[in-house]
Amino acid sequence: MLDSDILALAEEVIVRCTARSATLATAESCTGGLIGAALTSIAGSSAVVDRGFITYSNEAKSELLDVAADLIATKGAVSSEVAAAMCRGVLAKCPVDFAVSVTGIAGPGGATPDKPVGLVFVAAQRRGRDPVVTRNVFPGNRTAVRTASVATALNLLLQELN
Repeated sequence: MLDSDILALAEEVIVRCTARSATLATAESCTGGLIGAALTSIAGSSAVVDRGFITYSNEAKSELLDVAADLIATKGAVSSEVAAAMCRGVLAKCPVDFAVSVTGIAGPGGATPDKPVGLVFVAAQRRGRDPVVTRNVFPGNRTAVRTASVATALNLLLQELN
């Protein structure tokens, strides 16, 4: 799953954060810790990566990141609003400069007419700013969706690091 392209993106995130003395934390649902795994595969990541939350269930999103249960009930766990709330929760709970979050439907099940397999919301936030959220519909099987989600999250972090 951690191919050379993903590792190159992760290395660039670590290099840019190190140059700025910036730290980050992750909140992952459908990627199940793969963003954190990619980042911590890079030497020197311990100076950058503070922690990661795997918030696969709705309860975990609420308990660990203070995502409002009524937000999940009204918008759905797979929504731009929840992705943004996950980032805000990370920054509220962690002494870091940047947060990244992912929530989506990797498949093969879990889809609805409004939310197809491959729908993934990725958010990144710099402390003191609003979260930036992208809506993505990735093609392919579960592995392809999760891999594309990790790459998108790392690219969004790189944009926020500019």
